[in-house]
Amino acid sequence: MIIRKVVRLGVASLLAMTAVTRHVAAQADAAYPNRPVHIVVGFSPGGGNDILARLVGQKLSESLGQPVIIDNKPGAGAIIGADFVAKSKPDGYTWLIGAAGVVTNSMIRSDMPYADSDLVPVGMIAVAPSVIVVNPSVPVSTLKELVAWSKTQPGGLNWATAGGGSTPHFVAEMLREAGVAVNIVPYKSGAESVTAVIANNVSATSEASIVVLPQVKGGKLKAVATTYTKRITAYDSLPTAKEQGFPQIEIGHWAGLFAPKGTPPAIVERMSKALEAAVRSKEFRDKMVPSGIEPEPGTTAQFITFITAERNRLGKLARKANMQADK
Repeated sequence: MIIRKVVRLGVASLLAMTAVTRHVAAQADAAYPNRPVHIVVGFSPGGGNDILARLVGQKLSESLGQPVIIDNKPGAGAIIGADFVAKSKPDGYTWLIGAAGVVTNSMIRSDMPYADSDLVPVGMIAVAPSVIVVNPSVPVSTLKELVAWSKTQPGGLNWATAGGGSTPHFVAEMLREAGVAVNIVPYKSGAESVTAVIANNVSATSEASIVVLPQVKGGKLKAVATTYTKRITAYDSLPTAKEQGFPQIEIGHWAGLFAPKGTPPAIVERMSKALEAAVRSKEFRDKMVPSGIEPEPGTTAQFITFITAERNRLGKLARKANMQADK
């Protein structure tokens, strides 16, 4: 009898402690946020992701009622910033605006400091569609013409990338899948690769719309296709690769919000809803669309579906091409 009473008391105490813990956690979630929120960007100030982060941060601050601070932590293909967030306390006060590297880095590196599962998808923000561009001296105007011209060049089409595993590298491999002879010329950044094409040191590349459209409109580059799923709102005369008969050439420079694994679901849900409202706002759209960026509001579930599909699709391509990170 005594033992049974002790057991019953122990169980009752455990249940009471659990209830108190849940109550305290619920109160903490309900009070969120009660201090400034930090969003980490894995790139330097002034770039596309940084611009997105600062505009989204302003809208989130209005919704959450707290300052939203943007912390730039560039380096190692955005791994430094992602690793910082992955290892941060999962309390809803540290978030990551991540790009394609969040999906692709683990495909091309064996020395990742964190696991893919350490970052939880929260919501998509926007896509800067990828645009295939050539030097104006290249005698082509369409993707089909570029494919045909590439086969007349000794060694194939000289194609600049922003390094191993970059979005332009994936576009190059997609072109190979489509039968294009491609000679990859790696550079350290997208800016360097675009400059190389403008200087006619390399014939072609692909880069984010926000980077190349000003050069296209200024006559320094010629655009032959966008690899996005639809035409770019700010440059709707440019057909997609799919419209030109190349449905396998599909990728964009996207940005989305991630949280450290273990962040309370209630906090993730609140941030997801605040993010979606920010991205749907007229202010956000009016500032992004003219520069070539397409807002992509959606739910957490939709973002998870997108991330999963990209990992499967691009993972197969990376393995087939034996992609490796630059050393």
